[in-house]
Amino acid sequence: MGSIVAENRKSLMLFTGRGFPELAEEIGQVLGVAPTPADSYEFANGEIFVRFKESVRGSDAFVVQSVTEGVNRWVMETLIMIDALKRGSAKRITVVLPFYPYARQDKKHRGREPISARLVADLLKTAGANRILTVDLHTAQIQGFFDGPVDHLFAMDILAEYVEKKFVGRPMTVVAPDSGRVRVAERWTDRLGGCPLAFIHKTRDPLKPNQVVANRVVGEVEGRVCLIVDDMIDTGGTIAKAADILFDEGAADVIVASTHALLSDPATERLKNSRISELVVTNTLPLAPEKQLDKITVLSIAPLLARAIREVFDDGSVTTLFGGLS
Repeated sequence: MGSIVAENRKSLMLFTGRGFPELAEEIGQVLGVAPTPADSYEFANGEIFVRFKESVRGSDAFVVQSVTEGVNRWVMETLIMIDALKRGSAKRITVVLPFYPYARQDKKHRGREPISARLVADLLKTAGANRILTVDLHTAQIQGFFDGPVDHLFAMDILAEYVEKKFVGRPMTVVAPDSGRVRVAERWTDRLGGCPLAFIHKTRDPLKPNQVVANRVVGEVEGRVCLIVDDMIDTGGTIAKAADILFDEGAADVIVASTHALLSDPATERLKNSRISELVVTNTLPLAPEKQLDKITVLSIAPLLARAIREVFDDGSVTTLFGGLS
């Protein structure tokens, strides 16, 4: 006999970083597999150490890491986890990044600037990642930065279903907080049955990050519920100022739907004092207890991530989760 024939067995193993382990555990509950236990800690000088307590040889490994506050720490931990899996002979490594770090640095605005989103993709590939699975990238072009498959998931259906049920029967306008979000807002109008679209015309000083000057609203908003849609809420300045302008133009109510709740200071204070009645987000990132305001509603992204992971493991089609449109 000139060969040994082995049964083709596949094993799905789930791994979690320390950024937001609760999300990985929730994903595991949907999949029916617990995250693999690991020893993860820092040395006295801040160096990170990771060792998995079970064999990973030949596994289809899915590394879930929410890159929350302390971004560089969690990026480095992710790279170290990937390296540990590669050296442990995992067959395929898929990095599940619900929030892709450095996504706002996707192009050069001026000379001598980095394209850090591309750098992150290069680091993941060099560490040993075969595939990336992420949710609502800041710009779709980031998919091209990684030399391998990128599964780009959308949280719109999760958010839109909640909004539809809560505001059924009320006239609604979808509002893009700036011209760069108009295409996203157009998808929302289609999802909500063709309601009107408006956008906020604003200017931003490139020398002063996180500071926005909002000018005026273009579109039909008077007497309507205005739904501001965006991929992330960082310091909250954009949506707070947009809400003021919308009310000045006669809006009946202002709500916000966003996938990623970064809520960096002073976002919580701004939201608390703003005229926004509700902020609907997903749990791609953890929300600290002191940031859990009554006007913030958090929806779970875990079922969507779990279904996508299952499709990848089964060599199925992730695009079927979005009607073949992703």
